[in-house]
Amino acid sequence: MQVEIHLEKIVKQDGKAHLTLIDPASQTPEIAAEMALAAVKGGTDAIMIGGSTGASGTLLDETVMKIKEKVDVPTILFPGNSAGLSSYADAVFFMSLLNSRDINYIITNQVLGAPMVYRSGIEPISMAYLLVEPGGTVGWVGDAKLIPRKKPELAVAYALAGKYFGMHYTYLEAGSGADAPINPEMIGAVKKVLGDNMLIVGGGIRDGETAKLCAKAGADMIVTGTIVEETKDVTAKVAELVAAIKH
Repeated sequence: MQVEIHLEKIVKQDGKAHLTLIDPASQTPEIAAEMALAAVKGGTDAIMIGGSTGASGTLLDETVMKIKEKVDVPTILFPGNSAGLSSYADAVFFMSLLNSRDINYIITNQVLGAPMVYRSGIEPISMAYLLVEPGGTVGWVGDAKLIPRKKPELAVAYALAGKYFGMHYTYLEAGSGADAPINPEMIGAVKKVLGDNMLIVGGGIRDGETAKLCAKAGADMIVTGTIVEETKDVTAKVAELVAAIKH
């Protein structure tokens, strides 16, 4: 399966795609797999696996393997650094945190991780990763110069830079557990300049209505993670989100 082509087909067919993010450091591999299965039953299109801290090594490998035993949708790594790679996943969002002050998150970790991606044969999906206020833990860990919520023109400039570098995807991220999502004005402005390039939006999306606003503004894919950890009924919550964003 070519994951990038698969996701783009879903977007063309259904209008939007939904991705569920699971942090290996937040629960055991077995529980992560059950969460992934519940999300797939709710209609999620792929499982992202990663986190800002602690998502590496044996724990990451075991989490990916357990999830793959349970589901048949793509598993995509969402690495916080070069240690967040696993040869057992289908693909990796090979991303650069363009608005980081730390060169390690712009290119160094990518250089360290690239040989492993090549040897393992997992599919790299190039991505410009942009952190918007408040940024959450990933903003602090990645030493990001956060894009102000009311400055869509800055997000547009970064997104264009990523596009011109040849990155296929752009991810606007407010940070896990953010109290509010990326505002629609910023989403719309970024999508306008990206054209056919995929736009992913995540952070602060906890219900169908919020997901729908982000999707209508221009997001091609919606990512939810924290709400999946917090809800008692993962399938029902994901089904609510999916129904809100698709045709």
